[in-house]
Amino acid sequence: MVLKKGEVKTCSMLLDEYRKADRKPFLPSKLQFAGVGGKDVYNITAPFEDEGEQVIAGRVESRDSEHSEVHFFVQLGETWVPKAGLPSFQLQDPFFTRIDGELIFGGVEIFPHPTIENQLQWRTVFYKGSNLRSLQKFFTGPIGMKDLRLIQLKDRSIGVLTRPQGKKGGRGKIGFTRIPSLAHLTLEVIEEAPLLPGQFIDEEWGGANEAHLLSNGLIGVLGHIACFDHQGNRHYYSMVFALDPDTGECSDIGLIAVRADFLKGPAKRSDLVDVVFSGGLVRKPDGTADLYAGISDAEAQRITIPDPFTIFEKGGE
Repeated sequence: MVLKKGEVKTCSMLLDEYRKADRKPFLPSKLQFAGVGGKDVYNITAPFEDEGEQVIAGRVESRDSEHSEVHFFVQLGETWVPKAGLPSFQLQDPFFTRIDGELIFGGVEIFPHPTIENQLQWRTVFYKGSNLRSLQKFFTGPIGMKDLRLIQLKDRSIGVLTRPQGKKGGRGKIGFTRIPSLAHLTLEVIEEAPLLPGQFIDEEWGGANEAHLLSNGLIGVLGHIACFDHQGNRHYYSMVFALDPDTGECSDIGLIAVRADFLKGPAKRSDLVDVVFSGGLVRKPDGTADLYAGISDAEAQRITIPDPFTIFEKGGE
């Protein structure tokens, strides 16, 4: 399938398009968490099944800290509580997928910079197992790379979404490559993955948060696009695009949610008020989808939106 690609669209252009389209999300709600000592829970995954129960992974963190743990929560009435007996991980921004029948779980690991005092570095780490209780680390990504994602494709090969920064990726651009199996996942493969063309201007950045295999074999990418304003405040928007794993072609980015679509609430810092960090998308048979997101680096919310991937499965532009 040929995916039509236009000009590079800035955050401002995408916001204009989103407002004119007037496709407003509905049913916003806050997820309530307990059992974490009063800490914030944000940048959650969508719910996924583990041992017959729906589980959400969430970033648990004090308001004045960047040092977080990921816990796994189950729903008890209207509240999500840590599931007894499951491990926690010293990670940020959890994610999951399934490959060859196994659960793949990961997040961002931060650690002290080896030469610069009071500076941190980060990398994406991956675990796998038959369930959450059996997770074992199997891969550590390149230093300095967040938003590294995997997806199993129709032919059982693995799509790899990358996000280099610096000389290759600037503030952060999305790359893609394909490998026959997890055994072929290496640092070299990730670092050599070509960037997807024409997605971000150099002053802005983005990343993939979750990948969906669409019915026609395309990859539906849920992600974020972000920018700074003149005051240094960050603006993060939830976006999607489709990617053809056979050709590397991708569609234009389109916004699916902005901060104003969600309920009002606190922010971790004053520069993080306008932040929506895409967590996960649950597609539903009625043509809608539930978007789970971290809001203002302080809480987790869910909204219902028109399924943003249907148009790509129908072959629309």
